[in-house]
Amino acid sequence: MDPEPDLAALLAPLTSLPGVGQPRARLLTRAIGGERVLDLLFHRPETWLDRRARPTLAEAAPGQLVTLAVTVERIDAPATDRQPWRVIVTDGTARVELVFFRFRRASQMPPGARLLISGRLERFADRLTMPHPDHVVAADKPDAIPSIEPVWPMTAGLWPNQIRAAMTAALGRLPDLPEWHDPALLRREGWPGFAAALRALQAPTEPPDEKPKARLAYDELLAGQVALAVVRGRLRARPGRRLTGDGTLRARALARFGHAPTPAQRQALAEIDADLAAPRRMLRLLQGDVGAGKTLVAALAMLRAVEAGTQAALMAPSEILARQHHRTLSALSPVPVALLTGAVKGRTRKTLLAGLADGTMPMVVGTHALFQDAVAYHDLGVAVIDEQHRFGVAQRLLLGEKGPETDVLVMTATPIPRTLLLTQWGEMDISRLTGKPAGRAAVRTTLHALGTLPEVIDGLARKLAEGAQIYWVCPLVAESEVSDLAAAEARFATLTARFGPVVALAHGRQDPEARAAALGDFAAGRARILVATTVVEVGIDVPAASVMVIEHAERFGLAQLHQLRGRVGRGAAASFCLLLHDDALTAGARKRLVLLRDTEDGFVIADADFRLRGAGDLLGTRQAGQPGFRLADPEAHEGLLHMAHQDAALLLARDPRLKSPRGRAVRALLRLFGQWGAMRTLQAG
Repeated sequence: MDPEPDLAALLAPLTSLPGVGQPRARLLTRAIGGERVLDLLFHRPETWLDRRARPTLAEAAPGQLVTLAVTVERIDAPATDRQPWRVIVTDGTARVELVFFRFRRASQMPPGARLLISGRLERFADRLTMPHPDHVVAADKPDAIPSIEPVWPMTAGLWPNQIRAAMTAALGRLPDLPEWHDPALLRREGWPGFAAALRALQAPTEPPDEKPKARLAYDELLAGQVALAVVRGRLRARPGRRLTGDGTLRARALARFGHAPTPAQRQALAEIDADLAAPRRMLRLLQGDVGAGKTLVAALAMLRAVEAGTQAALMAPSEILARQHHRTLSALSPVPVALLTGAVKGRTRKTLLAGLADGTMPMVVGTHALFQDAVAYHDLGVAVIDEQHRFGVAQRLLLGEKGPETDVLVMTATPIPRTLLLTQWGEMDISRLTGKPAGRAAVRTTLHALGTLPEVIDGLARKLAEGAQIYWVCPLVAESEVSDLAAAEARFATLTARFGPVVALAHGRQDPEARAAALGDFAAGRARILVATTVVEVGIDVPAASVMVIEHAERFGLAQLHQLRGRVGRGAAASFCLLLHDDALTAGARKRLVLLRDTEDGFVIADADFRLRGAGDLLGTRQAGQPGFRLADPEAHEGLLHMAHQDAALLLARDPRLKSPRGRAVRALLRLFGQWGAMRTLQAG
């Protein structure tokens, strides 16, 4: 059997490349989002500049990107520091002025020097100019100017030639990898090999067409689909058990709840019960719009496990949300519910862990602390994972591995279109909650330009006089926690000056105790206005709050706006959501906000968000700082995604352990795209 290819050179740190020391490696890491040579190779250009046009100056036109062979005539120094340097050059047919506001090239450009220059021509008054040429090299070094130049996303302090030099070295390290795609597919699509596709994008000799882009996108999509199928197959393959109960705990919980489940809740619960009663492990996704009543369904599923003599756990992505679930489940459950987060320490933690290990603690809610090695369960029957898009696949499934026959229920308040479901989970049993439970009111949504801010604040004063509580959410600006914090604090200062101490502030960079105190004051009604960042997106339940103000709403994804709107409308009072937007709103941004104004159907909103903004913003992953696809776009490559899904299913049906020649090549693909959870699963098998 052939050994697996050696990927060490690609998985090596950037500092292993010649000329890349620690300072440059830090800049590259900031630009490319990774520290390895492979991350650099996967740093896709935004576009490509074609520098092959070589007209004479007499033929060239303003606005044209050209490469010219010229001779320096003279250098005109500026009269003042505010004026530019001008280098007058000619090709014999006309003259052009090279304009430099920072000039450090006098030694390179003495009169009479023959140069190759490349840049975009402009016309200033009656003169042809080239402000800050992109390239200036000696005429006898034509290879120093790329004919087709990739334009990569950059960061401050990094120059294109530095990325190009590192990229050239990285491309030289590409090993001879086995082909993991079916030859018939490559012939049909006309795709190049993996290394050739990378070179076509990163060091092209002609403008790349769609084929190398599609090839690499399919590589990434196939790696994801195979990984999901491998891990999911391991769960499916493990025998389950029948969990049934007598319904006594559920009946007591519903009596405490005080309302009958909606038809959608009853349907979802029937589907979950059928899974629990079957002799195989459950892996089901519960999709519920904001306020659809997912928590009640999850609580009843967990109580079924306890009725059957096992334990149940619910994992949330944040301590705020975990504490919210703990309060809700404690109010509903006839049996004790523990809370396990990183903040639980000392004797309390020791007692809790002992109760989980010996089975005396039947239900627990927590964060990722629930699947740490130190946490052992006596018999975990059901694991519920909330807000699944905040966790990686490995994290989602690790909790399910805490028991030999654990059933897994994943729930999300973000309705997910079919295409995006494939990228997150592949095939999965799905239950949907539509509609709202009794007592949930519609929320009136309105749009307001920021220029009308004084009138909006006057309106809030009237609502405060009526006894309302108000959320005011500030945006994430350019993915910067610092500017995010500044926006929230500035608005807090403005509103405090108007309304006094009834205004509280909560944001992600606060000390946890201070943030919890602010949220507690708002929940108790001591604070009437809560100025916050998106820490209130999930896990905050204040039924008395009836007004949501979202500042710079155009900067949020539709699904996130819908989540935030769901923080109000939880009580009997009429509720409102005010979307404040920039005065100069683009047509696309207005279209999105009008859609949110006109519908509360989360599935319609989620599908529109996917189409308009793409997968990253739909799931909030960009706001959360989590990486999305490097080479693929689930929207643009929707057809490839479905191909990859079918290809992965067929491959694993024929070769479940990936031992065939193609299977071993796919193992290399999984390693290239960081699918280590799937690799560990294969190795464990």
